[in-house]
Amino acid sequence: MTSNTSLQQRLKNSASEFLDSWDEFWFAARHVETLAVLRIITGAMLLYSHVVLATNLESFLGVDAWINNDASRALHDGTLGEPTAAWSYLWNVDSPAMIGVHHFVTILVSASFMVGFLTRITGPLALWFQLMLIHRLLGSLFGLDQIVTYCAMYLAFAPCGAVFSVDAWLRRRFSAGSESTSKKFKWLFPSDAPSVSANVATRLLQIHLCVIYLFGGLAKARGQLWWDGTAMWYAIGNYEYQSLDVTFLAAYPRFFTALTHVTLFWEVFYCALVWPRWTRPITLAIAVAVHGGIALGLGMATFGLMMIAANGIFVSPLLIRRWRRIEVPEPNVAMAGMGPTSDASTASVIIASPSDKASPSTASASEAEIAKRLADLEKGEEAFRKRYHKLKRREAKVEERNDRIKATKAKIRAKLEDGTLVRGDKLLDQSGIELSGIGLNDSHDDLETHIDDSLSGYDLLNPTERKDS
Repeated sequence: MTSNTSLQQRLKNSASEFLDSWDEFWFAARHVETLAVLRIITGAMLLYSHVVLATNLESFLGVDAWINNDASRALHDGTLGEPTAAWSYLWNVDSPAMIGVHHFVTILVSASFMVGFLTRITGPLALWFQLMLIHRLLGSLFGLDQIVTYCAMYLAFAPCGAVFSVDAWLRRRFSAGSESTSKKFKWLFPSDAPSVSANVATRLLQIHLCVIYLFGGLAKARGQLWWDGTAMWYAIGNYEYQSLDVTFLAAYPRFFTALTHVTLFWEVFYCALVWPRWTRPITLAIAVAVHGGIALGLGMATFGLMMIAANGIFVSPLLIRRWRRIEVPEPNVAMAGMGPTSDASTASVIIASPSDKASPSTASASEAEIAKRLADLEKGEEAFRKRYHKLKRREAKVEERNDRIKATKAKIRAKLEDGTLVRGDKLLDQSGIELSGIGLNDSHDDLETHIDDSLSGYDLLNPTERKDS
């Protein structure tokens, strides 16, 4: 029975610890610096892609485009392949002027998102325009478009404009004004403070990247070239993608074989190796090496850079805050992990930047928070004081009962010694002692033992005291 109870308790404790860790993994407050850096790179890649399209817009989106509106619609609705849930209003736009205006607005929104201007609005708009374009440009897309879209999707609803942005500058300007004005623009210009939304966006970006690598690695594992170790050689020896000629490495086949197998292992097990603190730096270093090699050697500079930036989501914002020379509570934590120590420790300690410290509204908010905490402490102190007095009154009652019990015992013992204690004695009625189990011829010790047992339960209470207890 004891072992079963112990097992149940261990299972209960394990379940409780798992739920606590799960809650902290998703909902512990996190600083936003990492998301802000990713916003800048993602916005720059969106802007670059749209500017490239603008150089030959008619060939991509015009009436006589390589894939026109009817063909693009047919590729999605099931006419020319598997149906999808994709939709784009650009399928119905044939006017060159409208296409040009729409693309100009798209470029403007992407640039605003990159510099962090009104990111609460330009973030969702940048995602919307990107979705409309990629649904229209099916057949003209490659990996860069997919990675940029996935990053924009989560950044669009995160407070990624809180730092390194025009929004941060505007927030400081408005906070220097009246308090009502500062509150009015609080949502539009998010503060540089840990938030749950930043953590949720970070976790979704991390998990999504793990899924990408897992399925990419499993797809590679289905091909023979990744098992026999020749995949890397065929990639480097392909003149269509080659930007650096390193074919002289053909004299070292074991090097290519090892590189191929390490790359496959890393991609399949990325989702497991990137979370532990000890393996994370090695995993991210390999990611930089792999995608840096793709950028330099295979002519895919934008894709390689974007993948390195996507891997940067595993870098802790505390590391960037140190670079900004803002004091952090845990100097030994360099990267965001799976455990609660990733950024949760900063949830209760909000450290403002030097410019924010000087603002009157921030100072008044801090004073209001301190006053509220002092009021809460005073309430708690008063509650403890009342509890203390209540316990002291109860202790006095207990001492009084003990004194009455001692006095009653003394009186009953005196009557036992005199031989005057009989059934129905008034003293026995007051104390609640029953002599039904004891005979009159029993010894003096037996009677005294029975009396001690009866008095041990605090029976010497009057009816009102029994009700109170």
